[in-house]
Amino acid sequence: MAGGGTRVTQVPAFVLHAYPFRETSLIVEAFTGQFGRIAWVARGARRAGSAMRGLLLPFQPMAASWGGRGELRTLHKVEWIGGLPPLRATPLLCGLYVNELLLRLLRREDPHEQLFEAYAQVLVELSAGSGLSATLRRFERELLAGIGYGLMLDRDAATGAPIDPAARYVYQVGTGPMPADGEREGIELAGQTLVDMAQDRYTDAQSLQESKLLTRHALAHYLGDQPLHTRDLLRSLQTL
Repeated sequence: MAGGGTRVTQVPAFVLHAYPFRETSLIVEAFTGQFGRIAWVARGARRAGSAMRGLLLPFQPMAASWGGRGELRTLHKVEWIGGLPPLRATPLLCGLYVNELLLRLLRREDPHEQLFEAYAQVLVELSAGSGLSATLRRFERELLAGIGYGLMLDRDAATGAPIDPAARYVYQVGTGPMPADGEREGIELAGQTLVDMAQDRYTDAQSLQESKLLTRHALAHYLGDQPLHTRDLLRSLQTL
């Protein structure tokens, strides 16, 4: 275990964020499946001759080896294990948004194997550059489920009855969907939207728009008062 101070070798990872540390080093926030979110110090990574220079980039799969104790581990080696086309323009903003969600919502060293696979897939889809809104909705759902706050989409939280596609519901975070009666507070949406989300289907324009309102509302509940930096950039891209 990394927590015991032993060396960890060749673990698949992605860089979420990196920033300068002292004169020649970097602090790197990374995401792995086996160890979840982890922080490294990459000593000398900013030197011109460093083997790590140019490898500690977001959105590129790598294998990492590190060791040490405490919250900040020492990164020993990184290896490039296959590339993805660079994210540019809107897909880049979407990728930064996804990374910020992980940085804000994942606890350190909490394993997330399934979420790691979902993250790798979302990068593939973002690099393809199409269906961006549906791609983000899928990942937001995966993230909520991964941190223990999965959305209830298949039944009425008040009665336990299956969702009626023709009915209107109000979704209350932490409770689920209940029939819209004009008095309940929450996100109002069509039953068909819930059915489509449960089936991972985002071809209907109304379902796509309402699913965005629902996932963003749920994420905002768990993010608290501090806004996402990338959200301001994405606000101008209303379809996402």
